[in-house]
Amino acid sequence: MNSTEPRIEAVILGSGTSHGVPMIGCDCAVCTSSDARDKRTRPSIWVRVGRTRLLVDTAPELRLQCVANGIDCVDAVLFTHHHADHVTGLDDLRRFNWLMKKPMPCYGTTRTLDSLANMFSYAFRQAHDSPHSRPELALHRIDESPFEIGDAKITPIPMLHGKLPVLGFRFGPFAYCTDCSFISDESFKKLEGLDVLILDALRRTPHPAHFNLEQAVEAARFGFPFWSVRLLHGLLVYLGGVVQET
Repeated sequence: MNSTEPRIEAVILGSGTSHGVPMIGCDCAVCTSSDARDKRTRPSIWVRVGRTRLLVDTAPELRLQCVANGIDCVDAVLFTHHHADHVTGLDDLRRFNWLMKKPMPCYGTTRTLDSLANMFSYAFRQAHDSPHSRPELALHRIDESPFEIGDAKITPIPMLHGKLPVLGFRFGPFAYCTDCSFISDESFKKLEGLDVLILDALRRTPHPAHFNLEQAVEAARFGFPFWSVRLLHGLLVYLGGVVQET
């Protein structure tokens, strides 16, 4: 990272599948494992860029994730897409309204924000008889154009999650690309020069809406031999060309 660029810190709050790990009613070796690495909540990260603190997605376990990682400040939320495992912790933003003393800025595509308004209709209606029963949100519609929040310069990365258009996000030398099965050449160009990539990798076998492990490793190696890559949803870590079990 250039010494003139703001320092970037990222915390992986959750990296599990949409069902979480362990899953309800599953007695496989992973779900019955005593290894702490096999206890995974749904996907979300917290990123600090200079003095700006950002949350990407609001997983169902958001309160527990923030308590476990000491997260008590969020300046804005970025949404990758509207699937339940990425948004159903939205109500926990109420606590950050109290802590930050302001409505929470929320950034997403028109499709994502419209879906949130449909899923959490109570949060978008005035509640004069119970004003503290809903999160206060300030919506900001984004597209593929770069934008800034405080110290953070953010580049959306268009991808496909099955047939659903979704976004990854780049913050300088770091990018987060969860829930994807296709990244176009044009989007790959927006990832050039990265130091760190967090990338979807659901499992070893193929999946119609996620990269599997082989596809994720191939994508990570595509023209960027010095990437350090954390495979989200997945089983392995790719560090400088060495694949290690996690």
